Amino acid sequence: MLELKGKVSELKERFGNVKRIIDPDKLREELRKLDEEMSSPDFWENQEKAKTTIQRRKWVEDTLGTLEELERSIEDLNELTQITPEEDTETWAMIDEEIEEVEKKLRELELKTYLSDEMDQKNAYLTVQAGAGGTEACDWADMLLRMYRRWAEKKGFEVELVDITPDDVAGVKSATILIKGPYAYGYLKGEQGVHRLVRISPFDASARRHTSFAAVSVMPEIDEDIKIEIRPEDLKIETFRASGAGGQYVNKTDTAVRITHIPTGIVVQCQQERSQFQNKRKALQLLKAKLYQLELQKLEEKKKQYEGEKTDIGWGHQIRSYVFHPYKLVKDLRTGYETGNVEAVMDGEIDPFIESYLRWRAENKRS
Repeated sequence: MLELKGKVSELKERFGNVKRIIDPDKLREELRKLDEEMSSPDFWENQEKAKTTIQRRKWVEDTLGTLEELERSIEDLNELTQITPEEDTETWAMIDEEIEEVEKKLRELELKTYLSDEMDQKNAYLTVQAGAGGTEACDWADMLLRMYRRWAEKKGFEVELVDITPDDVAGVKSATILIKGPYAYGYLKGEQGVHRLVRISPFDASARRHTSFAAVSVMPEIDEDIKIEIRPEDLKIETFRASGAGGQYVNKTDTAVRITHIPTGIVVQCQQERSQFQNKRKALQLLKAKLYQLELQKLEEKKKQYEGEKTDIGWGHQIRSYVFHPYKLVKDLRTGYETGNVEAVMDGEIDPFIESYLRWRAENKRS
């Protein structure tokens, strides 16, 4: 009984901290402004912006709803613990179950307080690139691509295929998707790095164990009002016919566009849209995101140089290991979080990894 009372007291304190950070009054004011924007006669003139606004409004409304629901639940729990007799074991068991449910919802709300960086609320470009290892690595890249698509679908996010290069045998050499949803970049930014797979290869006639690598990069989608200078003379623009092994990924068109940013050597391409104009527009948006991310990387490197610190979390470093054989384990090498439910992870259940990374990152910032 005393233990449950202590848990409720802890929930009250944690909720108070979350409420101060999220600031419901500020969210209500934002909701009012979003409603005004959505009632404008020209709201649907820019459909992409309109969709983003609608997604943001839903996020704000859901967050406010969760805050109010949690506040009522914690007040009810607090009152119940004060009036329930010690011998009423049935009610105490019910209180225990309710505490677990409230704690789960509170953890999800706490997670939102970690998403405070400038770009966290943006949509996310996610690119998967197969490492060395031929077909084995390409199959692993395809498995990761499916994992992220399944995660996004479970979140109710929209997934748009921007570009894909299939392998001749199986899987993909590289692929880029745009994940559209509130805080998609904030949730996924910790997925950047090298992902390692250990398994019995289905492509090895001798059934030997193989280790494969694939790199994941994540960039925020950049709004048109954010200024990233791209000079026309710095661009090399090529058009080509989409190629590949066929199947669900390939859009057979001769309007694909590849853009090379000459000063940085960054290359982007898009071949999924029906027209050359649309592909060029998508490719430029992706280039803008990559240039923005490059600037962030330079700032981070400069910061670390001044701090005199070395970090094992950088662009291209191994962050997670997925072992299918001789045992089953997925482990994040930064946070130490691990699970033996490999099947669930590969089916998109990666929220525990995302949550542990965001908490770990927030703690490191404070220390």
